Amino acid sequence: MDIRGSTAIVTGAARGIGRGIALCLARQGANLVIADLFRSPRHAPDYPLSGAQEVEKVVAEVQAMGGQAIGVDLDVTQAASIQQMVERVKAEFGRIDILVNNAGILVQGPVLGCSEETWEAVMNVNAKGVFLCSKAVIPVMQEQRRGKIINISSVAGKRGAANLAVYSASKFAVIGLTQSLAQELAPYNITVNAICPGTVSTAMWSEVLLPAMSAQEQISAEEAFQKHVATRIPLGRPQTPEDIGLAVIYLCQADNVTGTSLIVAGGSTMN
Repeated sequence: MDIRGSTAIVTGAARGIGRGIALCLARQGANLVIADLFRSPRHAPDYPLSGAQEVEKVVAEVQAMGGQAIGVDLDVTQAASIQQMVERVKAEFGRIDILVNNAGILVQGPVLGCSEETWEAVMNVNAKGVFLCSKAVIPVMQEQRRGKIINISSVAGKRGAANLAVYSASKFAVIGLTQSLAQELAPYNITVNAICPGTVSTAMWSEVLLPAMSAQEQISAEEAFQKHVATRIPLGRPQTPEDIGLAVIYLCQADNVTGTSLIVAGGSTMN
């Protein structure tokens, strides 16, 4: 598919991986929908929030590159919020060619310390959000007889890890949903793929993972991050949001790739 002139929705696009994906798509000439929460989510009130200002910053970055972009307040756990976004995008751009389901949250800790509310919060954003957003855009893509759905999973969706059970389960679910939708939507010329990022230096790492790693090792957060990179990644370097964005570009352009889970992890996970 030619990305130039297409319309792409990126959820969780205000910062981190989502921002990197949005900017990569903008460089290829896509119209961007920068979708993220403008307020603290009721399903995870204490989770680090991007907010309206960050959304508008990304919109401005796209526009500074000569592209078209709009910012949308989106709660991926609420079907009404998603449908409202879809109607606005159709009114603004007339079509939806690409959906990148990137919005996600991460909670770290042992299973015995995980409440039912935490399980539901992570599953609602990471798995249910992918389901609801995909379900909302599928009729538009079916009518167009083409579309690209790209779901951001994780290497944790390929291999479980201690203290990441809930997050890992949610990301395994994303891969299963990806494979099922790929088969279901193939007759409509809609491809569905997943990307599994490895170690990307984002707020999710600095605000959630690194504090626990630092405390456990009794070293600084920076030292903990560098140790993780040196011991876990064969290429010896972390991934960037732009790395994930380039993988999205590939999957948008690859018309005969569907149902796959593309690992972008510097060799830390290979199957």
